[in-house]
Parts: sequence; C-alpha cells; structure tokens
Amino acid sequence: MKLRPALAVCALAACAAGPLAAQPALMSAEWAQGACEAWNKDSVLTDQLVETGWVKNDKGRGFKVMHVFRSDCGAAPTAELRIALKGEKALCVYGGKVETTQLERSVDYVMSAETARWVEMGRGDYGPMRAMMFGRLEFVGPKMEAMGNMGPFENFLLLVGKVPGSAQGCPAS
Repeated sequence: MKLRPALAVCALAACAAGPLAAQPALMSAEWAQGACEAWNKDSVLTDQLVETGWVKNDKGRGFKVMHVFRSDCGAAPTAELRIALKGEKALCVYGGKVETTQLERSVDYVMSAETARWVEMGRGDYGPMRAMMFGRLEFVGPKMEAMGNMGPFENFLLLVGKVPGSAQGCPAS
C-alpha cells in the first residue's frame, strides 16, 4: 500500500496525542475500542440516535452492528462497533475485532473508504452526503435510515479524526 508522504508522517489530528508507533492502526480492533469510548462521549450520537429511533431498529437483537475498514488495506471489515439502547442513550457496547458474521441488511452497516478518504472525513473536510455522492465512502445498509440521520452520521465520521490511530500500515484482519 502506498500513502502520500503527508499521510505517512501524520495522518490524523490525533497524532499529536503520541508517537505513531504507540497508536493502533486506524480501523483496527484496538482502534475500535477507542472509537467506542469516543462514541459514548458524543451527545449527538448518544442522544439523537435515540430521538430519531435509529437505535431501536435492531430486529429484536438488542444492538446494531457497524463494520468499518480501509479499502486500500483489503476487502473485509477489520473493526466492529455494536450500538445498543441503554437507558435513554444509544451507547457503544462493544468496539473491537469483527465478531458478528451475519449482518442484517435492514439494520446493520458496513462502511469502507481508502485511508486518505477516512482521514479527510475525520478532519471534517466533507460530510457523509458528499462522501457517498462522490464514491469516497462505500456504504451498505439501510440507506433511508442513514439519510434520516446525517447529523449523527457526520459525527461518527468525525470520530475518525478524534480517536488516535495510525494510517501507517494496515490493521490485522
């Protein structure tokens, strides 16, 4: 995998948090743990996804699944987040390696983009609508549901820039 030199030096604003060697690979299981913690601190995600009913669309399973990966690192998801209604909050209850092998297309999400695109979205260079319109973000899941939740969806993409992660090297699958 080739990255542009600027990305190889410091891909994310989170690089200021410490040396690249100490950071987990972006979209790795370890990174997903940090993303889960960051999700739970974001009131747009925890509150608005309850208000819109997004978190309740779980097919009675008790959680929704989000798989994410860097498409220039392979064609399979490398990280999983599970979101569940806890009290009156849409909380991330699991962030780590991919464990859910059977996704529900009407409930769950799979998102992928090239590393450079994840970095751009994490910086807030553009939001989810533009990312999907221009093919910068591949998305599988309930599209109408996602369209009704663009504000929270944008906050999810911004987590990529807030959670420390290295764009050097690919995450283990």
